[in-house]
Amino acid sequence: MKTKLIIIEGLPGSGKSTIAQLVYDILIEIGEETQVFLEGNLDHPADYDGVSFYKKEDFNKLLSENGKFKGLLNDRVIKQGNDYFIPYRKMKNEYGSAFPDELLNTIFKKDIYELPLDQNRELIIDKWKKFNEDALHHDTTYIFECSFIQNPVTIGMVKNNSSKETIINYVLQLEDIVKDLNPLLIYIDQKDLKYVFNKAIRERSKEWSEGFIDYYTTQGYGKANNFHGIEGSIQVLEARKKVEMEIFKMLKIEKKRIDNSLFNLNKCKVELRNILKEYFI
Repeated sequence: MKTKLIIIEGLPGSGKSTIAQLVYDILIEIGEETQVFLEGNLDHPADYDGVSFYKKEDFNKLLSENGKFKGLLNDRVIKQGNDYFIPYRKMKNEYGSAFPDELLNTIFKKDIYELPLDQNRELIIDKWKKFNEDALHHDTTYIFECSFIQNPVTIGMVKNNSSKETIINYVLQLEDIVKDLNPLLIYIDQKDLKYVFNKAIRERSKEWSEGFIDYYTTQGYGKANNFHGIEGSIQVLEARKKVEMEIFKMLKIEKKRIDNSLFNLNKCKVELRNILKEYFI
């Protein structure tokens, strides 16, 4: 059975999006049916982005407190038994000012990645199980950026400062779910994290850098270690990489590492072609 899931992982600014797109292009060139889902894709089949979770009673309370938007919320909520999912980012993109920031901020508080880790893990695991069941019945090869290792490590360590054992078990549970898809993990490595992070700050918006630094230093691991600013964020990233490398070594699925320290696109293309030949040609 061919590889039906390719997972691209690495730290922020390492080149994950570029590599994921290169993998997609190579697979298309050789005639493989494939789909790529980059970080932030609101239609991700195995993850949630911009989605909040409510139980029925909490959703009814939201409706009673926001009667003006009752019809809108009822139209867009996704019901699964007693579980209610609100795709608030899609709604904001679609409705703009008609979906006010005050309501958006209220709903954001129940974003799936703002929930306690145990609840997040339960919802994400269930989504991966549904994806796996569906993917087994299709000939498509899926390419995922960062949802396999990065998200569990980020919410577990960076946000909640959970134990390393808890974080590792989260990822190993995901591995067990998708093992029948013959997944291939490609980890994009960078030797100089300080250079890479500062490069990302220069190239991305001020809003991104300020939000990133705030997320990495005002909660969880960063707060517990009294880290601050850019240097503090780099210290968290260095600690995160150690955990990710430990996870990488423990995983039993097929896995490769690509050193992208020089951001040499042509070198990466050659290396990726050689890797993919092992699984598709």
